This record gives sequence, C-alpha cells and structure tokens, in this order.
Amino acid sequence: MPNTGDCLQIIRKSSFKAVPWKNGGGVTHEIIRNPATGDPFQWRMSVAHIDGSGPFSDFSGYRRHMVLLQGQGLTLRFKTGDDCLLREVGDLAQFDGAATPHCDLLGGPCVDLNLMVAESLRAEARVLRLTGKSAMAAPSARALIFSIEAPLWLEWDGGETVKLEPWDLAVVQHGGVLLSAIDPDISACAVFFATINH
Repeated sequence: MPNTGDCLQIIRKSSFKAVPWKNGGGVTHEIIRNPATGDPFQWRMSVAHIDGSGPFSDFSGYRRHMVLLQGQGLTLRFKTGDDCLLREVGDLAQFDGAATPHCDLLGGPCVDLNLMVAESLRAEARVLRLTGKSAMAAPSARALIFSIEAPLWLEWDGGETVKLEPWDLAVVQHGGVLLSAIDPDISACAVFFATINH
C-alpha cells in the first residue's frame, strides 16, 4: 500500500475487510474508518453486497452517501413517501442515516459504495464523469477518490504517480491531484470524489 507520510494513502480492493451489517441483513466490505478501531466512528467507507430487498440499518447521527457499483439497480423507499432510484452504475443517493429506507432490488443483487460521515463534520460528495484529465484540490480537507469503473492514473503534487484500479481508494490529506484515464477508448470514467472537513 503506497503511503507517503500522512498525505497520500492508497487502499487496494484486495485489502477490504468483510464485516456483518449492523442489522444482520448482509455483509459490507470495509475500506477505511476513522478512527481505525472502535465505535462510534467519525466516518467510514465501505462496499456493500445487497443480495435481497429489505430495510437498511439505522445510522442515526450520520449522513450517508451511496453509489451504485454493480447490478441492475435499486429503489430506496423512505417513510416520508419519497423514493430514490439508482439505476445506472455511478448513480448517487445522499440521505440521513436515521431514515432507514427500504431497499427494493430491481433485477437481482447489487453492490454499492457507502460513505457515512458524522453530522458533526462537513462533507461533500459527488460522482465525476472523467474525460481526459481532471485536476482536484483539497488544500485543507481530506479527499477520498474512488475509481468506480476503469483504471486511472493519479498524479499527486507531492511528486508521486500511482495507478488506481477499479474500486481502489486514494486518500489525500493535503495538496492536489491530477486524474487521467488510462484507456483512451473510454469516453468517460465514473469517479467518486468526496471531501471531509474536521
């Protein structure tokens, strides 16, 4: 795992840790959490396998950012009567962790990315459709960069260039990065990008 001090950390898909869902309804593969051990955490990022429809766990006190990674999609049905459809890989939903929506799978199992951030912190998340090169800066925040579909080059202004395979995570503490697609035939690469301010 490349790690340049506390400024750049690369977490490979092969190192994710399987843990049961809080409500026992499935398994999530934890990528990173802060702090690294114990509860409650300040923020956590994981990949969840959803094998059947059912309710989500209660994560009161957190804001959830969820991205579809694999599958034919799902609908989140909230008690307020609102629905949120994730149909295409890269579709993003953001909601209160206390909302505990019911998840209806549209055509079989799905896999999704989850970032949960304590409400006491300020976080922003989005999915970028990368074409060519894209520069990103996080001068005072921690930035999380997750390659959804395709391998990418990540050039860090600390002087290092690394390759991100699909589902690898880069954590950048300070400075900027330049992302570029490795395969020139891909018209747009989906990348999850989030910043967390403590």
